[in-house]
Amino acid sequence: MFQLLLAIIYLSFISLGLPDSMLGAAWPNMYVEFGVPISYAGIISAIISLGTIVSSLQSDRLTLKLGAGKVTAISVAMTAISLIGFSLTHNFWLLCLWAIPYGLGGGNVDAALNNYVALHYESRHMSWLHCMWGVGAATGPYVMGYALTGGMGWNGGYRIVGILQIVLSAAIFLSLPLWKNRKVNAAEDSAKPRKPMALKDVLRIRGAREVLICFFCYCALEQTAGLWASSYLTLYKNVPADTAASYAAMFFIGITIGRAVSGFMTIKLSDVQMIRLGQGLILLGIVIMLIPAGATLSLIGLILIGLGCAPIYPCIIHSTPAHFGEDKSQAVIGVQMAFAYTGILGMPPLFGVIANAINVSLLPVFLFVLLALMVVMHEMLNKVSERHGDA
Repeated sequence: MFQLLLAIIYLSFISLGLPDSMLGAAWPNMYVEFGVPISYAGIISAIISLGTIVSSLQSDRLTLKLGAGKVTAISVAMTAISLIGFSLTHNFWLLCLWAIPYGLGGGNVDAALNNYVALHYESRHMSWLHCMWGVGAATGPYVMGYALTGGMGWNGGYRIVGILQIVLSAAIFLSLPLWKNRKVNAAEDSAKPRKPMALKDVLRIRGAREVLICFFCYCALEQTAGLWASSYLTLYKNVPADTAASYAAMFFIGITIGRAVSGFMTIKLSDVQMIRLGQGLILLGIVIMLIPAGATLSLIGLILIGLGCAPIYPCIIHSTPAHFGEDKSQAVIGVQMAFAYTGILGMPPLFGVIANAINVSLLPVFLFVLLALMVVMHEMLNKVSERHGDA
């Protein structure tokens, strides 16, 4: 039974990654049909991110009331319904409406699943699960490509993934007894269950602000690097656009492969050691990108940044119960997710403003600033935890 539940969680992560990369793959066809500017993809993306932020902040309340299993099942069902809605839509503003439950469902399931795994499974599973998310995200464009070349249109691509999400949601609902049979956390063990923690309560916890800023910086760094890598290579390193796109893809491949390898490394290394190792690799990649040489060095730098990013996200999440206690981990992880999506939503456009006003060549410098702040916050978090005996 334990292995069956773990298999369902792995499938959940693959399925969650599938739709995340589909908008970019489908948008060249979608915006023409809708008759809107190409830049309107940012509106859809922003609505989804805002919905995720809102639902992440409510995840502690919902999980305490319903349990991680029910929250995951309901959230996946919301995502599935939204994707089916996407597949039936031929109007841009209606697509915006469907993006609202899509974002709300994504934030809840992200926070609930990550906390459940952090509490009940070893660090290696957290790394491998996020590797499976990468597999899903890499597969999404292929599903969309299959639909487009098969004459089903972009609507067909969303329909395929929506149906898969419906099947997954049904499987999670059927597996709910397995979730209840797992060892529950400290808050659930106590005779007097705690109340949900508001944002202001989380911010009062020692070390919470440090981990939130650390997570914000990490997600901002990853998203900015992934979004602007092609433009950096094309506009600054004079790499042809098609070649630059394939180079930029190596960044995401580095993350996915890195998380697969990280799972084995966590058997010997702690979460803190893995995070520091990742930060070191990112620094090395940034330094290589700063060397005034050809595109090959930039490619090596991007791959190293991707490999460095690999262990940081899952290890920060997995270490949360150790830093803050099992009774507070769901609340902290929920706010972490909100800060993550705030970084994803705000920092890549900020670099776009900088690139437009100054030069895209500042990408490694921008990444270095985020990395430096991330490192400082992580080390401050570790000192707080050691001082209070939480880690």
